[in-house]
Amino acid sequence: MEFGYGSARLDGAGHPPISEHGLIGDLRTAALVATDGTIDWYCCPRFDAPSVFAAILDPDRGGSFRLAADVPARTRQFYFPDTNVLITRFYAADGVAEIQDFMPVVDESREAARHRLIRRVVCVRGTLPFGARIAPRFGYGAEAHTVRAEAHEAVFESPSLSLALTSTAPLETDGTDVWSRFKLLEGESVVFALDRISGDVRPRACPRAEAQEQFEATVRFWGHWLGRSRYRGRWREMVHRSALVLKLLTYVPTGAIVAAPTTSLPERVGGERNWDYRYMWVRDAAFCVYAMLRLGFTSEAEAFMGFISEHGIMRGTGATGPLQIMYGIDGRCDLPEYELPHLRGHLGSAPVRVGNAATEQLQLDIYGALIDSVYLYDKWGQPISSDHWDEVGAVVDWLCDHWDRPDEGVWETRGGRRNFVYSRLMCWVALERAIRMANRRGLPADLPRWRQNRDAIYRQIMREGWSSERGAFVQGLGGDVLDASVLMMPMAKFVSPTDPKWLSTLDALTADLVSDSLVYRYDPEASPDGLHGSEGTFSICSFWYVEALTRAGRLEDARLAFEKMLTYANHLGLYAEEIGRTGEQLGNFPQAFTHLALISAAVNLDRALG
Repeated sequence: MEFGYGSARLDGAGHPPISEHGLIGDLRTAALVATDGTIDWYCCPRFDAPSVFAAILDPDRGGSFRLAADVPARTRQFYFPDTNVLITRFYAADGVAEIQDFMPVVDESREAARHRLIRRVVCVRGTLPFGARIAPRFGYGAEAHTVRAEAHEAVFESPSLSLALTSTAPLETDGTDVWSRFKLLEGESVVFALDRISGDVRPRACPRAEAQEQFEATVRFWGHWLGRSRYRGRWREMVHRSALVLKLLTYVPTGAIVAAPTTSLPERVGGERNWDYRYMWVRDAAFCVYAMLRLGFTSEAEAFMGFISEHGIMRGTGATGPLQIMYGIDGRCDLPEYELPHLRGHLGSAPVRVGNAATEQLQLDIYGALIDSVYLYDKWGQPISSDHWDEVGAVVDWLCDHWDRPDEGVWETRGGRRNFVYSRLMCWVALERAIRMANRRGLPADLPRWRQNRDAIYRQIMREGWSSERGAFVQGLGGDVLDASVLMMPMAKFVSPTDPKWLSTLDALTADLVSDSLVYRYDPEASPDGLHGSEGTFSICSFWYVEALTRAGRLEDARLAFEKMLTYANHLGLYAEEIGRTGEQLGNFPQAFTHLALISAAVNLDRALG
């Protein structure tokens, strides 16, 4: 069955752009819903599981859940206020209807294993025909499946996963996919529920009354959670949307925070910079803790600290040191990277990758991010335990012996190890914050050694990380290439935000890496990173730039840059990793790094403006 107008996609190549999507989730996994009502990405039962719907990576082989008006219609997509309940509204000549997409957030009972995804279609005015086609493609589109269908229930079975679809509208099947056509009058509704089923979780219908109850419960959950925010500033809507995104990216069974819910969305359309971000980066998660604490969400920070402790992250013995740069959401260390050649990639951007070989990299900056998050939690959350302090001490002692080493750096370059200034900066942060904790709480530490190494790092950066020729702090020791990562210097309290050297650096970065408030990470031609092609501006750097301007007292420039960045968000206030030359969203979507930086920039700029 093919239904008409609702099947049209948006880019002329069979697929909407990255930005034309919203996100729903249940704190265990997530789905992307396009503005035409199609679920284009869904992994079940958790973020890093193989996809069930992956049309965003391949419209033909990836699978999708299409649901749309079956007549010409305009659409508008928005979130129910202060929630992660997504509404896609259809405006047609004879009526108006909307799809309410959400995943109920449940406790650790058996129902949590159901991972119910509810799609409720409601006609709010007039009359409107709809069509649906449910076409799962299990195992990233590589596993065959069977379908058993009755009037209002279908069961999809593959070797690794079984899903049940129930509907208040009649269902039909061709042996692979399931479809439905129905017409709604004003006030009428149809409910689709997609459940993961197993031995102790059986198919269960979702009547209209239950769907209404679940809708109201999900709205209450998100509203109650967001009500704990302390932010009352100028950009409340954008800050709170960013907080809701960060919460959606939390894997609640362990407290891990994924960098993004997707894999292989390209940093450059047609290029090879396509990575799997469905894991917990120590750096990203630690920065999320900072953002959440700034807004008053201490329980999320506590959950992350629990993850670090329970999985022995700081007691690790990896080849690159106590810490890996990333872990699975269950704490596992092994994330082998491989390619899926049968998927053509988003708009032909191959390869599609699963796993991430960057786990084997040495990135010394993660120690600063982690220790800083522990310091902030100890200060704003709960004092850390004696066992936690012993782990901190062991990590800092290791760092005293290893900070002066080349590494792959914050941008995970694949062009060999170098002596990155940002890595040294964050090693300084790790030592400086550990010293602060020891002094403030009188905790045991080898303070003379820690201070000696902290001061050695400071002097090395000032001596070798500063380029007199460029009048700026630079990417690598002894070099002259600029890098936006040094925007963190005043935020890390390494240098005064009004220090002449810093102001000169800020001017140099503005001249070389800033384009209408958007900031490039670095110039790949001047600093080869082992990959082909260019990339867009990096959105976290753009928000770091706002914060650097704010701290330097350039408030008019900071506010203008911030307000411009807000205009590059998608229709829901969501950001991918990068922004392309024509304003398009690039990279995995939505990205935690960008949203946490937005929160920090907004909080600090709001405070500075008074």
